[in-house]
Amino acid sequence: MLKCGIVGLPLAGKSTVFNVITRAGAEVKPYAGGKTEPNRALVSVPDARFDKLVEIFAPRSVKPAEVEFVDLAGISSGASKGAGLGNAFLSFVSESDALLHVVRAFNNSAVPHPEDNINPLRDWQIVETELIYRDLGVIGNRLARLEEKAAKKKLTQPESLELELLKSLQDFLMDERPLREFNLSSEQIKMLSGFDFMTLKPELVVLNLDETQTGELDAMPLTRDFAEAMAAKNLKVVKVFGSIEMELTQLDSAEQEEFMKDLAIKEPGRDRLIHEAYKLLGLISFFTSGSDEVRAWTLHDGQTAVDAAGTIHSDLARGFIRAQVVAYNDFIANNNSFAACRDKGVLRLEGKEYIVKDGDMIEIRFNV
Repeated sequence: MLKCGIVGLPLAGKSTVFNVITRAGAEVKPYAGGKTEPNRALVSVPDARFDKLVEIFAPRSVKPAEVEFVDLAGISSGASKGAGLGNAFLSFVSESDALLHVVRAFNNSAVPHPEDNINPLRDWQIVETELIYRDLGVIGNRLARLEEKAAKKKLTQPESLELELLKSLQDFLMDERPLREFNLSSEQIKMLSGFDFMTLKPELVVLNLDETQTGELDAMPLTRDFAEAMAAKNLKVVKVFGSIEMELTQLDSAEQEEFMKDLAIKEPGRDRLIHEAYKLLGLISFFTSGSDEVRAWTLHDGQTAVDAAGTIHSDLARGFIRAQVVAYNDFIANNNSFAACRDKGVLRLEGKEYIVKDGDMIEIRFNV
């Protein structure tokens, strides 16, 4: 199961954002807690196409696509050196496939900022620096072992390549640049897969605002520098009015729409964050559908029909013959009829190398 870890300084509003996304009712404390065990929740990915297919087929079972969100304790300044929850916490971060970095912009006298004042860019940099330090520590430990073997002339060829790459990454991190900005080849990414480098993970920045901060980020003095820095880093920023949007999850749809209109929000924070997290992970959905079950399956963008078959069941990949494919939009445009799609030539048989598109409706033909 793919996981998004929610990180940030203490009192940035991580648990509030977690509740906005998951409606899980995690405890929200006005102080920096000391627990290490994170809150976890599986969240269905909102998808109007899936809802429509459920309406059309009226199946006995429905299974939407899901992503797991993990609400992690706050990263204290100095965490990489053992401050706060230290490395016990950082180990939870390493398990995540992507990071949702919550940055505080809201003012609340009842929730004093751990750094004494509100400064989104500084707060983002503190957490980013701790993650960089952690990655430097991992590289340092591995380099020490490799260099010891090199001194004894016992390095294998793959280890020599690893040594060279890790030295380059170490220099890059020393310049306070996250590894996601390093231009890695697919072979190098595979070589690094066992390290769980934190700064190599995709990052979505979640700016936690209050209801008075409805302007554009580059137009508000408090967030102008922050917005410019995130744009320079090519990091997506999602605005969330954490406290009020958590309350919105408890209202009926009519009341939600009224409040959202006042805040100039086009869709609930929950939907915005889940959609952006799904895109951040580079995921797409394909569908299997019928009277027994309608299900949304998750693939990485660029994967093939045989990958889709294996996602459903390993036997389908092993005995793969063909995939019957129709795009969701074509299915709807042809009166929700597979027969009509076949007549129009939009229902196709595809082989193993077919690249699955977001929204494909697929039936696997196989023999084992």
